[in-house]
Amino acid sequence: MTPLHIQTPLIESRALAQARQTVLLKLEALQPPGSFKIRGIGLACQEHIRRGAKRLICSSGGNAGIAVAYAGHRLGVPVVVVVPETTTARARALIKSEQAELIIHGASWHDANERAKSMVTATDAFLHPFDDPLLWQGHSTMIDEVAAAGVRPDAVILSVGGGGLLCGVLEGMHRHGWRDAPVIAVETIGADAFFQSIQAGARIELKEITSIATSLGARQVCEQAFDWSQRHPIRSIVVPDRSAVSACLRFLLDHRILVEPACGAALAALYENVPQIAGFKSILVIVCGGATATMEQLPSWAAQVH
Repeated sequence: MTPLHIQTPLIESRALAQARQTVLLKLEALQPPGSFKIRGIGLACQEHIRRGAKRLICSSGGNAGIAVAYAGHRLGVPVVVVVPETTTARARALIKSEQAELIIHGASWHDANERAKSMVTATDAFLHPFDDPLLWQGHSTMIDEVAAAGVRPDAVILSVGGGGLLCGVLEGMHRHGWRDAPVIAVETIGADAFFQSIQAGARIELKEITSIATSLGARQVCEQAFDWSQRHPIRSIVVPDRSAVSACLRFLLDHRILVEPACGAALAALYENVPQIAGFKSILVIVCGGATATMEQLPSWAAQVH
């Protein structure tokens, strides 16, 4: 079956590299629904429909729901997306534009997720936004594309929310033998469940999400993500919201691509030259995207965090 995602460009960024290193950008923001999510979600939707699912149900803070709605529309299957009250108007509009049924429930993704799971019947498929081996398998294809281009970076930078992107990227890295290349996993303060879990030596659950990077707003990362932290070199760091938003603005100027703060977190590691990236000559950055950002919202976000 033809994948629902596209092969995205891999480009060098002189603006991010300065003079010290090569920085390559995997531009997942250019996926048709606006983020990397369609890789894993597209694969999972196709597989569930192959198994007989008549309807797709998911919970989301935004990007996963947009991807499921897009996939369902392309595949001709009805979709229900449950989002929390924090989901942006832009994300809600994009979900509706794909003819999905949108339900707004709860103050956080966890609330929306419980509601979504309660709706699943025998003929439905439930699409988890980050904790599913099918998703990781789909997300891993971005590393297949990087490897096919003859690239083998010294390190990979990505954002972490629930951990689905991290799990997929690591699956791909290990498939291609990149077992010693560290992953710099970036979160924003107030959405840093992965960082706090590593510090605690066990998965913790945040009491609430206080970051504006709501796409990173899982109060607990999936178990597989934490397991990876025990068997692969991962450097977990956090940045403030203002750094993530500033990175979005600078990236728009440098590369003419609009991303949301959840993606800006990873970019901030380079723009601010955090010590965890020192010494790497070749860095791959997953520009995970985010269709929920708008030109109108960026100044609003900037005003909130300064």
